[in-house]
Amino acid sequence: MAQSKKTTSETKESQKKTSFEEKLSRLQILSEEIKNPDTGLEDALSIFEEGIKLAKSLETELDKIENKIQILINQPKKSGEKPELDLFSSIPED
Repeated sequence: MAQSKKTTSETKESQKKTSFEEKLSRLQILSEEIKNPDTGLEDALSIFEEGIKLAKSLETELDKIENKIQILINQPKKSGEKPELDLFSSIPED
């Protein structure tokens, strides 16, 4: 049963990554379309609207990711946990 939960979690994470990447890819396509001189004003406006919605969605997702990273970085160490890097062990104490 634990394996099933892990698989579901991994699947959700994979879908989020794909979704973000798909949105970013779509935004890049829209950027190229709006730069095309053959794009009419009405089409350019709808492309712009879609691009703004995608950009806001991506910004929201990035904010969530940034917050999650900050939480992970700022987690307190457990009392018995050794530091990962022993940077000062070779310095003699005075």
